[in-house]
Amino acid sequence: MSALVVLFLLGASVAPKLSGAAVATESLRSVGWDPRHTLLIGLIELVCVILYALPRTSVLGAILTTGLLGGAIATQFRVDSPLFSHVLFGLYLGLLLWGGLWLRNPALRAIFPFGSRARTSSPSSED
Repeated sequence: MSALVVLFLLGASVAPKLSGAAVATESLRSVGWDPRHTLLIGLIELVCVILYALPRTSVLGAILTTGLLGGAIATQFRVDSPLFSHVLFGLYLGLLLWGGLWLRNPALRAIFPFGSRARTSSPSSED
């Protein structure tokens, strides 16, 4: 799941911005951003993705990427984009991002034991 998020972000978001592709600059222009910020936004996204991909910094990367996705959600909301396809896309991606991290990080599973059976010791009837 984490690999899918990383590949998607690198291919669909970071690469077009770093290469100066028209699709990236036009997308930013359409939501009110000055296209001259395309490279900087792409570099910020690249740093977030790299931090997320590396095991030692994955939680920091997830936190920073979540902030980035929050900004994307706010931007889409501000320009009155369609709710389920544009505004909430950052939420969908964030859920995949954290879900992948939860699956690969035992410390997160210990903090957030979703789906695992809570093991409680009950008094033995043999006593």
